[in-house]
Amino acid sequence: MESFVLPHTVHGDGPHKVVAVHGWFADRSAFDPILPDVDRSAFQYALVDLRGYGEAKDAPGAYTTAEGAADVLAVADRLGWERFSVVGHSMGGSVAQRLLALAPDRVRRLVGISPVPASGLPLPPEQWELFSSAAHAPQNRRVIIDFTTGGKRPAGWLDRMVSRSLERSEAKAFRAWLDSWAGEDFHAEVADSTVPALAVVGTLDPALTADLMRGTWLRWYADSRLLELPSAGHYAMDETPLELI
Repeated sequence: MESFVLPHTVHGDGPHKVVAVHGWFADRSAFDPILPDVDRSAFQYALVDLRGYGEAKDAPGAYTTAEGAADVLAVADRLGWERFSVVGHSMGGSVAQRLLALAPDRVRRLVGISPVPASGLPLPPEQWELFSSAAHAPQNRRVIIDFTTGGKRPAGWLDRMVSRSLERSEAKAFRAWLDSWAGEDFHAEVADSTVPALAVVGTLDPALTADLMRGTWLRWYADSRLLELPSAGHYAMDETPLELI
């Protein structure tokens, strides 16, 4: 019987292959705002839906970053990509780092957009309650999105982001993913990697900050850079797509 392969779409025909992995609040459509303007002659992008999201909404699984990394590697194998770069947003940044730990010789470049560190993201009790109950409480998703974009986005945009999140994720999987990306620490598996690694953060995001990246990403990766987008929060693809490109 054929093994499960993450639903994915391929864009562009460039020689530099790139897998893009979405975050906790969206499926692969998270990258839609930047797709029209990326360089498709230099790059070829594969956008994936992790288990519990998008076309993989009903896919059974453990819903862990380790499983996600193995699933992404299977997509690269299916596409015949021996070497490729990986871009991950938020939770997807954790999956991307897991992929680096799983197949360090195959990852050409690593890019995290507001990436969750490989050490996880411990939350104080009141924040844990907010995040863990967001699976079944749309208003909590809205609070989280509003908070992580600096409280500066209009109500209509927040409502649209929440609606997309509810539509594109399965509640049980959404909740299970939280335990993995927030609670697991695997940074020892990637520390001292020499793969070039870029972390992009938004100034308006009080959670995944430049200071956090300096204490994690820049400390672990020998060839690392940090870029801060002054007009973005946690969702740079939606907030500042051209600056992100």
